[in-house]
Amino acid sequence: MTRADHRYALRTGVTCLTVPGGAVLLNPPHNEKLTGLTAPQSAALKTLNRGPATGTELGAESDSVAPLLDRLADAGWLQVTVRDGDRDLYTLRPFATPRARTAAGAARPLSKFTVIHRDSEGLVLEHPASWCDLRIHDPRLLALAAGADPAELGLPEHLSSQLAADLAWGGFTADPAAESGDFTTRSWSAPDLWFHRRSTLGSRTVTWDGFGPTKWAKDEFPQLPAQRPAYPGAPIALPVPDLESLRTGDPSLTAVLEDRRSCRAFDDAHPVTLDRLAELLYRTARTRAVESTPDGDELPSRPYPSGGSVHELELYPVARNVEGLAPGMYHYDSFEHVLRPVADADSPAVQRLLRTTTATLADAAEPQLLLLISARAGRVMWSYESVAYANTLKHVGVLMQTLYLAATAMGLGAVAQGFSDTAAFTTATGVDELEECNVGSIVIGTPAG
Repeated sequence: MTRADHRYALRTGVTCLTVPGGAVLLNPPHNEKLTGLTAPQSAALKTLNRGPATGTELGAESDSVAPLLDRLADAGWLQVTVRDGDRDLYTLRPFATPRARTAAGAARPLSKFTVIHRDSEGLVLEHPASWCDLRIHDPRLLALAAGADPAELGLPEHLSSQLAADLAWGGFTADPAAESGDFTTRSWSAPDLWFHRRSTLGSRTVTWDGFGPTKWAKDEFPQLPAQRPAYPGAPIALPVPDLESLRTGDPSLTAVLEDRRSCRAFDDAHPVTLDRLAELLYRTARTRAVESTPDGDELPSRPYPSGGSVHELELYPVARNVEGLAPGMYHYDSFEHVLRPVADADSPAVQRLLRTTTATLADAAEPQLLLLISARAGRVMWSYESVAYANTLKHVGVLMQTLYLAATAMGLGAVAQGFSDTAAFTTATGVDELEECNVGSIVIGTPAG
């Protein structure tokens, strides 16, 4: 329903080319030709080209303009701000082709996937599967998050009905019974679906603006150095394996791929040794070289791949039963190939980190050695927008596989965990979680039997 006091604007990215009696709406790869326009319709489009305008300013009282505005809004060419007199309530901002409107039914609560959050422009209501965002201007609408019926917000009946209809049209509301009764919908959690849609190309993201390796921070913040600042403890030198001998003595790639298994039972009477740990770290995670770009960026090279060669991952061995190494938590300095002490073995945080593995290991045993993987988030987030954390998790995956295969070639047992205690990691390291966070863990040891 077109209303004289609502405000209309061309959707972001849309260009309107007007010619006598017609116009072309462009938003690559989409376009729409408008022909046979009346003089009031042409005038309304020219006004929209100059910027946002109310229905009155666009001539919505004309019999021809109101249907045109409704048609363009329903097709997603316009963003519409619904107003109560001169007070802005909300704005529908399309970023894809809208779904067809359906007959208005009873007001429904917000979907479990709908999120209200603040961004640089204010408050916004979003749904990962929607074709639009609903920008909130009136704080009364926040009551929706608490389950308020739109009719209870103190709005005139026609606006309350329009809000309920727009929420349903945008896919922001849902039948709770349907969301919990359907396996496909119920199986997705809100964070998982949001993460999936926000870190991939799709209807919301169709260009590389604000997506991918934009180096958005380049002109505002310095890039973090490739080498992590050293922990203060005295370093423990690690032996360097003979890679040339390993090239000929190792089992074949096919053999280690076929022989790789997750090992959940370990021989504590014959624990992994410091030399074996050193070899595993050297073969999988050492920094082989660092390339400096003309812009001053540092791009390390390691045995596993990393998007943009940023290599934000760090390894923290937590030793409980490692021959030749005192129990405790260490950091592997991949540049110097040394271990640096981080936390004592009797630290409550270290004990918690070890206990989290008991759900993974046979007979609720504790590990000989736990390798924690952390991410220095700024290394990847300095360059990447929207996909930074997704890239980090992909990096964790390739490092996990590298550790698995090297451990198999060495005759060691390994089992990755699908979780770890991120709070205990933060406590043990004393590092702000937003600067460096735990993103993976894998147990290493001498296999039983």
